[in-house]
Amino acid sequence: MAAPVLTPQADDFPRWYQDVVAKAELADNGPVRGTMVIRPYGYSIWEQMQAEVDRRIKIAGARNAYFPLFIPEDYLTREAEHVEGFSPELAVVTVAGGKELEEPIVVRPTSETVIGEFMAKWVQSYRDLPLLLNQWANVVRWELRPRVFLRTSEFLWQEGHTAHASEADGRAYAERILHEVYASFMRDVLAIPVVTGRKTAKERFAGATNTMTCEAMMGDGKALQMGTSHELGQNFSRAFDIGFLDAEGQRQLAWTTSWGVSTRMVGGLIMCHGDDAGLRIPPELAPVQVVVLAVRDDDAVVARCRALAAELSDAGVRVELDVRVETSMGRRVTDWELKGVPVRLELGPRDLADDVVTLAERIGGAKGAVPLGGVVDAVRAALAAGQTRLFDEALARRESRTVDVATVAEAAEAAASGWARLPWAAVGVEGEAELATRSVTVRCLVRPDGSLPDGDDVPDALAIVARAY
Repeated sequence: MAAPVLTPQADDFPRWYQDVVAKAELADNGPVRGTMVIRPYGYSIWEQMQAEVDRRIKIAGARNAYFPLFIPEDYLTREAEHVEGFSPELAVVTVAGGKELEEPIVVRPTSETVIGEFMAKWVQSYRDLPLLLNQWANVVRWELRPRVFLRTSEFLWQEGHTAHASEADGRAYAERILHEVYASFMRDVLAIPVVTGRKTAKERFAGATNTMTCEAMMGDGKALQMGTSHELGQNFSRAFDIGFLDAEGQRQLAWTTSWGVSTRMVGGLIMCHGDDAGLRIPPELAPVQVVVLAVRDDDAVVARCRALAAELSDAGVRVELDVRVETSMGRRVTDWELKGVPVRLELGPRDLADDVVTLAERIGGAKGAVPLGGVVDAVRAALAAGQTRLFDEALARRESRTVDVATVAEAAEAAASGWARLPWAAVGVEGEAELATRSVTVRCLVRPDGSLPDGDDVPDALAIVARAY
């Protein structure tokens, strides 16, 4: 009996994850420890994410720019909390061009400092505000325990940086990004039901006054931070002199924000939706929504497959044609299941004679014949059903594995298999430290109605507690 393609999730979830990354041809480990090579299929998934997030960012008013990979070391030291937070992860260049540099250069871990330097040049008046910038780039944070897509020393992301005339305007924009860009994308496209909340002071981004987060439950019950949006207050404005003249001609300091999502979302996609057969990609995201497979090396079958693929493409479906008839049908089906393509259309001589095609759903598992004349409508229905099913399954898992508890001890016990929810007043700083000794963290704070607490000490705030990636 042939060995299974993937390690079963129930046997070893981390090993299963590594198997999917390798066998679905998503990525390889790079030559330097902690780096990754993203393979074409993995990168096509990232490109779809990038396009959808970028579209939402532009609707929110931000424009794309690009800033240098190399940052003078003294930029980071200007904001003490920021440099202290990133110091263990920094990669620093001390020799270049065969000579030792007079001042070390930091390889970009994030760009608050260099963008702050240029914001100070570009902002003169309240009329220049808000200044809404975004960049798509790579960053380097030296990772001691790397895992492809989840934690790597170099990764791809977008980072938004904005400057505002008032604290209220900056806060409103940071929340808009959290809800209208990140959470809506994750729910509507990734089919991942994220919880949006406020980070505790311990978990806050270095140099921020407030960090808001999107947290998702993975298939093993652990949490993954999918994206964050930060209020930076006036900390970086003070360090880099980002000032402006207000309507009365008085000089004021700007209020800044930063926010980002990364290739970590690819890891979240795998762990939230994958099963023992491989990936299951939400149809709204899938770079290939439908694959058309010729079952036999038959000229008429191949020709009809080509026509079918063209018909679907003309209808706006992302489609790929597979006429590799020299490879067994079983092997090809297994490969497409591993890659998580939502719908397969299989056509052979008998199907052609009956004027039907076999439609197989990767997500729901249904398989049956549909008339060739109605294939576009059948495919659209299957894609819509698959998108809904993935979200509903992920939401049901999160709800079934989230328990309400009353004490820190109960929260730690519940976090062994899922999430715990309890009053923040029952946790506090001491309880958070106690949980950390058991590798459990407070993922975020929420109110009972799901809204964001507006401060660090809100009486009705609830803590979401879990083990995390």
